[in-house]
Amino acid sequence: MNNNERINLIHRIGEIEGLTDRERSALLGLLRESKAYGLVWEDKPEKVEEKMQEELPVLREVPERALISDAPDAPNHILIEGDNLEALTTLAYTHAGRIDVIYIDPPYNTGNKDFVYNDSFVDREDTYRHSKWLSFMSRRLKIAKQLLAKNGVLFISIGDDEIAQLKMLGEEYFETIALVPRIAKKGSNQGTHFRPTKDYILVFANFKDMVEPFRQPTAYINKKTFKLSEPNTGKKFRKGHSLYQASLDPLRGCVNQRYYIKAPDGTLIIPPGHTFPTIASDGERIPPRTKEDKVWRWSQSSYLAKKHLLLFCKSKRSPLVDNNNVHTDWNVYEKKYETEEVGDVANSLPNDFISDYTNSLGTSLLNDMQISFPFSKPIELIEYLISITNKHKSIRILDFFAGSGTTLHATMQLNAEDGGHRQCILVTNNENGICENVTYERNKRVICGYTTPKGEQVAGLTGNTLRYYKTDFVPREPNNRNKRALVAAATDLLCIKNDVYRELSSFGGRRLKPAAARYFDDGRTQMLIIYNELAVDAFVRVIAGMEAGGRIKVYVFSNNRYAYADNFEPVADKVEVCALPAAIYDAYQKVLKPRKRNGNPPAADTPFAEETTETTQGTLNLKEEEGGEA
Repeated sequence: MNNNERINLIHRIGEIEGLTDRERSALLGLLRESKAYGLVWEDKPEKVEEKMQEELPVLREVPERALISDAPDAPNHILIEGDNLEALTTLAYTHAGRIDVIYIDPPYNTGNKDFVYNDSFVDREDTYRHSKWLSFMSRRLKIAKQLLAKNGVLFISIGDDEIAQLKMLGEEYFETIALVPRIAKKGSNQGTHFRPTKDYILVFANFKDMVEPFRQPTAYINKKTFKLSEPNTGKKFRKGHSLYQASLDPLRGCVNQRYYIKAPDGTLIIPPGHTFPTIASDGERIPPRTKEDKVWRWSQSSYLAKKHLLLFCKSKRSPLVDNNNVHTDWNVYEKKYETEEVGDVANSLPNDFISDYTNSLGTSLLNDMQISFPFSKPIELIEYLISITNKHKSIRILDFFAGSGTTLHATMQLNAEDGGHRQCILVTNNENGICENVTYERNKRVICGYTTPKGEQVAGLTGNTLRYYKTDFVPREPNNRNKRALVAAATDLLCIKNDVYRELSSFGGRRLKPAAARYFDDGRTQMLIIYNELAVDAFVRVIAGMEAGGRIKVYVFSNNRYAYADNFEPVADKVEVCALPAAIYDAYQKVLKPRKRNGNPPAADTPFAEETTETTQGTLNLKEEEGGEA
């Protein structure tokens, strides 16, 4: 059994009904004890994790920072300010199994004040340096696995200090697709034995076999290189490889590759050598006799069939000679047509290393945007990684080590280039004002436009909406008061989950009291949140009188798991009903440690009894999206 199978079995055991806590713990213990190979580290508690023993994270929008596009179909991008462990916990409810691509650039743990653990920098002399980093990363990767779609892809940038540990840690949760070295900088003399020029990108998947083969993106062909065109058709092409290649060994099967080619001025040209065809005519050949009798790359028959695909150029440095063995200025190249090259690239795999997109590109771009931030990844790199996954243009992308916000910038730029509708979620803390003054400010300028220090105007990518959220908390103890507080605070979570943000003040022609219910409708999705369960019957009557226009997502407060199936029976064909906060508690319970009560060992943290059979199997469409409830 591999690591991924073991992890999936652990999750299945956690979902089996009818097991006592003692039985479940025993099974899980047996699975973990049987591990024969892997990383071992001393777990180091995080303050944020201890905080979530007593409080549950939620998201609250900061409406004054929202950038709302006038375009009706503008993708909604999300920026979350807060510790990424808190934010990932909330996303475990809103986006479980729904993220297509994750890119992260976590701390490299170089010991040079780049990794903070519990509010302190971790330096090279810290005895628990690697343990702290592994504890930190394992908690986040565990939730990332829950968020990633079955065919999703995870990219992680990392340096030399933690590459070995990260590869093994990643394989605790995922299946490895590749380890891709990347040229990150031109290098300097700062190293000891080698000049530092590279870092790495680890590529993982939940299920490798479900990930489509990667493809070299055609967008990365430099079309500016196709400067030449056919006079009659206007077909664009560029100068390709020379037809003469000095390294070819003429005595290894090249009997048909030494012949005359007629140049535009009538000169018969041929690679250098001592043996020449007896007839001075285009296409006449002679087998090479020694290694000095050089040859063309094409055979004689290929030349006669494809001579129209050759390009003749003059060069004083040409190695070719004429039929009198006199040096000629002519050289011969293949024509590489734009349409053919795009087709070739579209069917080719990307290289398993990346030599383009050095970090200096990211630095230069931020300088143009007048944003101060060191070590920003280049936007071209993130565009490239998203593109090679060969996924559709409406995917969801997540970066929970957002830094300067390059991933969102790349997503918006890629949408602008190919008409896509990709959505991006960014998460970062606000240490030293990074979220407000760097991540948000950068992408605000991308959307609204900006002026470079040289006075050049850069147009904004206005067809995008950006919404700003902060992590907040409600008490975790599952008493009735706290349950109501969680549901009241969950409205922003539900908007994010269903990608619907347009709130209406009335429902079915009746004005709403916000304390009782709120209604959202953007023309595609309808969402009704009922905070006061005593109003359920009144809403059922209103829904019964409404014309069917797609199912309404109805979230209703319930002190248990009962979703008021009997009440909604008359309108079961018009609604999808979910009981809150049970659905949120369930999602959080999959990623949070159980609470310790009065110093006792962790116990099951399920505050709700199971629904009755009638409720769970009744006529209502209790729809479950992939990875979670409706």
